[in-house]
Amino acid sequence: MQVWKDYQEKNKDRFLNEMMDLLRIPSVSAKSEHKADMLKCAEAVKKSLLDAGCSKAEVMATDGHPAVYGEKIIDPSKPTVLVYGHYDVQPVEPLDLWKNPPFEPTIIDGKVFARGSADDKGQFYMHVKALEILSKTDSMTTNIKFLIEGEEEVGSPNLGKFVAGNKDLLKADVILISDSSIRSLSWQR
Repeated sequence: MQVWKDYQEKNKDRFLNEMMDLLRIPSVSAKSEHKADMLKCAEAVKKSLLDAGCSKAEVMATDGHPAVYGEKIIDPSKPTVLVYGHYDVQPVEPLDLWKNPPFEPTIIDGKVFARGSADDKGQFYMHVKALEILSKTDSMTTNIKFLIEGEEEVGSPNLGKFVAGNKDLLKADVILISDSSIRSLSWQR
């Protein structure tokens, strides 16, 4: 739809800047010294969900790093999509293999390079912005829920227990896994 393209074009610089801010947070789940960064990132994800149009978003405790849940329910009788992703990233060592600082996003040939840009902040962020476009252009036809966890890079040790304890909250007709390969993640400027 042209209205979607127009909204995206009008907001593409903001979208990019917001993603870059998210990528600057060193949310390394495997290192205890990043515990505060993990919470900061979870709060940033919550804010991005609310700003994008979720009517409800919250940072939810687990036995490890928190999960972030968000939803926009337009009509309980309509289908519901659950988007899964993660905000944690791998450690960055060895640093000497990086051409640019890992938490200072750099655009090279239209591609964003930073820790988490392709696993998984870039992927789930794309779905958050899709929600914003649909929400702000009054184009939603399904309900949407988000589960963005903080422990995928350490094997998701608390995800099973979290899901088991929140079955009703996470109930959906389809799950969209937002943690997979992307052929080309390019931002045209």
